[in-house]
Amino acid sequence: MAEAARLGLAAIGITDHDTVSGNAEALVAGRELGVEVVPGVEVSSEHGPYTVHLLGYYPEPDAPALAALLAELCAYRNERNPRILARLAELGCPLSLEDVAAEAGGEVIGRPHIAAALVRMGYVRSAEVAFERYLGRGAKAYVERRKLPPAQSIDALLRSRAVPVLAHPGDLGVRSADAAETVVRDLVEMGLRGIEVYYHAHNAGQSAEYLRLAKRYGLVVTGGSDFHGAIKPGILMGRGGGRMFVPYPLLVRLKEERERL
Repeated sequence: MAEAARLGLAAIGITDHDTVSGNAEALVAGRELGVEVVPGVEVSSEHGPYTVHLLGYYPEPDAPALAALLAELCAYRNERNPRILARLAELGCPLSLEDVAAEAGGEVIGRPHIAAALVRMGYVRSAEVAFERYLGRGAKAYVERRKLPPAQSIDALLRSRAVPVLAHPGDLGVRSADAAETVVRDLVEMGLRGIEVYYHAHNAGQSAEYLRLAKRYGLVVTGGSDFHGAIKPGILMGRGGGRMFVPYPLLVRLKEERERL
């Protein structure tokens, strides 16, 4: 939050995977520093051959539907993490769950914490290298995580009064604009309310296509830098690769959509 204030950002979204535990602290810090905080969460779903990431903006923090959704996703993580550690051990980089938990500080354990432990133990020089060599998709110790169907995730987000938004559609892995539209149309039928048009890895053509889909299906337009700190050092908070810009009126429209839920 201090960095967001230093950069002069008007607002910042907190959308950690499978947890809302950072939102309350961010809201307090935002009020102190004069930065508007958009609380949220990100969850992974599987729709046919595609991995669909869904953002939920402004969830009610104590909503039972959201708590149940996140508990199920965390259980999937807890199945996955020991398998990743077993592969790392086979590759000559043994870590214990305690090593990784020390990096998580009591929060949901994920690959970033495993990467940090690899750095601390001297197996790699940086978290970025850890992902490239071991933890990224297709890398030596990567383990696919079980995912929920998007209809279940969208339903839980809506019942928690969160605005469900399709994150970074450019990463869906579709082969054509028609295929992307089919996925968007399917998700809209499940209750999708928005699409992330502006994203650090979207080129101008992609953003234009997703803007067209937003208008066609009446979706809220959002954007995000997907800032991850040291894990993705080339991505700047609020700017992505340095060229991205998310205009504030989009947030006004997002809040209006939230009020309709």
